[in-house]
Amino acid sequence: MKESTHQHPSTPRSKDEIQTTVNRLKRIEGQVRGIQKMVEDDRYCVDILVQISAINAALKKVGHSITERHIKHCVSDAILSGEGDEAIDELMEVMTQFSK
Repeated sequence: MKESTHQHPSTPRSKDEIQTTVNRLKRIEGQVRGIQKMVEDDRYCVDILVQISAINAALKKVGHSITERHIKHCVSDAILSGEGDEAIDELMEVMTQFSK
């Protein structure tokens, strides 16, 4: 994946935003570990697949949350500063990757 030219968000995330996202990711990490244990315990395939589906949904939710924030802050700020085309192109590129 291509590295972004922007190193930091144009509007820094609040401590609450960071903590909420980190907590969601830690929950997902726990779910992944749970699936690993299910595989090690030779659990029923369908049970494992259901858990994988839950993780995919949780990751999409985090991704959508970050995307929304990016649009409301980074892309909006870029448009106001005259760099909207570049920001939109970058967003469309990452959305293509995200939707695979």
